[in-house]
Amino acid sequence: MFRLTHQQKNARRGVFVTPHGDIQTPGFMNVATCGAIKGALSAYDLRELGTQVMLCNTYHLHLRPGDELIRDLGGLQRFTGWNGPILTDSGGFQVFSLAKLRNIKEEGVTFASHISGARVFMGPEESVRIQSNLGSTIAMAFDECVANPAQLPYAEASCARTVRWLVRCQEEMARCNALHDAVNPRQLLFGINQGCTFDELRVRNMEAIRALDLDGYAIGGLAVGEPKEDMYRIISRVEPHMPPDKPRYLMGVGTPGNILESVARGIDLFDCVMPSRNARHGHLNTWAGIINLHNAKYEREEGPIDPQCACPTCQRHSRAYLRHLFKAGEMLAMRLCVIHNLFFYNRLLERIREEIAVGTFEAFRAAHADRLDGRI
Repeated sequence: MFRLTHQQKNARRGVFVTPHGDIQTPGFMNVATCGAIKGALSAYDLRELGTQVMLCNTYHLHLRPGDELIRDLGGLQRFTGWNGPILTDSGGFQVFSLAKLRNIKEEGVTFASHISGARVFMGPEESVRIQSNLGSTIAMAFDECVANPAQLPYAEASCARTVRWLVRCQEEMARCNALHDAVNPRQLLFGINQGCTFDELRVRNMEAIRALDLDGYAIGGLAVGEPKEDMYRIISRVEPHMPPDKPRYLMGVGTPGNILESVARGIDLFDCVMPSRNARHGHLNTWAGIINLHNAKYEREEGPIDPQCACPTCQRHSRAYLRHLFKAGEMLAMRLCVIHNLFFYNRLLERIREEIAVGTFEAFRAAHADRLDGRI
């Protein structure tokens, strides 16, 4: 299902063949948590922006509108109008980050809904069944995301439990895929490497989950407040123990610089809410760095957000107009700026693939990693 086409040192270009279409890697997955990109973008908009994968969230869709309703309406693709690959996050991160009250046991986690306060139980089997109802292309295993910094004894116990949960996820996925009425009987399962910032624990955990021969592997529990140097160190320690013939996904990352540095360390897939969230607040990515559209200096600027950008927003609207829309409280400001940032991220990953293919990725990384994350 995954083949490498080019490699420059650890940076990899490949093709991930899925039941819902091929994914060119390295690739960025655009985050549509509740089935839509925040900022008033539809699935049909995403096609025009170079999107390959839409990412939705198990926790949120289970609580509202309900995964059984989505199953009855044909699954996420028919429900949202997106006909390409979809990855569903397992809900584990949200259980541990949003729920104010939670009780972790071997069976799973009981938590209070952040919407109604109602008590909800989710374990490995429940998470997989929900994702089976959603019919996503790729389902993520249910895991515990331990906050950094953590105590080593707790991190070790959590990792061991997460591996046991992963085995249960794999068994439940096989059962769900065999059902005669499965929305997507070829649903794929990715395991998640955990271990906080403990190098040896990360390696042991990766070796344990690698033995299960899953469809892909993610590194989770990073980009949650630790220094970026710790993140890069962990990726470099874990990468040699990841199967070379399976896609590698770094969850929740990140800035353009983070992506460039992680590609250089062997990562294939990324997701992050940052481009859409920043855009809704007027913080926009350009090939010269990040601009804040609220700054007074843009009040009379007739040029586009980025002269090098071919997105619909840059082709049609000026910085002055977009700044006015923000000041006037118009929803259109968020929509147009989210369009720009998502286009930028998708184009960045496309450019990375091109550079790897011709052997110039290292020079591209050196020229852009710091500049793209810098503020103008």
